[in-house]
Amino acid sequence: MPNVEVEIGNRRYSIACRTGEEDHLRSVAAIVDRKAKDANDALGNLGENRQLLFASLLLADEVLERRAGHDPAAHASPFETDDSEIADALERLAARMESVAGTLETEAQTS
Repeated sequence: MPNVEVEIGNRRYSIACRTGEEDHLRSVAAIVDRKAKDANDALGNLGENRQLLFASLLLADEVLERRAGHDPAAHASPFETDDSEIADALERLAARMESVAGTLETEAQTS
């Protein structure tokens, strides 16, 4: 099983993958790295955990848009606009996540 070196958020990682999947892993790591940089550029110096959290939120938002039948590239993407718009998009995502966490906490307390 080969190991691939990738860089995400200015940090290098060695990740094992199946033989033949090395290029694919590098490609998806580059996408995550780009989103991590978008988040860091918009919000300032984020710690590694928060940078990866926001990168994950940005990617999840794109997945949900596609599942809903929307093409994120068809309308103005927050990643092709200025930093204040990216920051606003991240704040909306964080608010959604806090809402979901609150719902889960309430359900856990009533169970």
